[in-house]
Amino acid sequence: MAQAETTRRVLLAGVCGAGLGAVGAACGGAAGPPEAGASTPAAVKAPPTAPVTLGPVTDVPLDSGKVYDIEQVVVTQPQQGVYKAFTSICTHKQCQVGSVSQNQIICPCHGSRYSAEDGSVLNGPATQPLAAKNIAVESGQVVLKP
Repeated sequence: MAQAETTRRVLLAGVCGAGLGAVGAACGGAAGPPEAGASTPAAVKAPPTAPVTLGPVTDVPLDSGKVYDIEQVVVTQPQQGVYKAFTSICTHKQCQVGSVSQNQIICPCHGSRYSAEDGSVLNGPATQPLAAKNIAVESGQVVLKP
């Protein structure tokens, strides 16, 4: 009879432990659901070892920009003919930023906004700026430099 009692205790402990784990997982996530269309955390890629042509400068509108998902770079044009580039990985929860509008880089996950001029945080929850990336304009093309 002692063997059966031990088995029931072990089983009960396992069921209770699994239940507590599920409750902990449910309570330990983000403060709320991401906004509609939000992306999930992105795996950060290594920087390029050779120049990468991103595309024509005409793809980067004035007072706006373009997110290059694969290269994890966002290129902005905060002033006519001035192009800036930053990592497109949000410093809050490592989501890919989604868009650039009115000189603000916008992360859809939790609403962080960054300056298209220098990558600084304009609106949290992010507290760290986006890191600058090295680009050049060559023959009308935006080129990401190593």
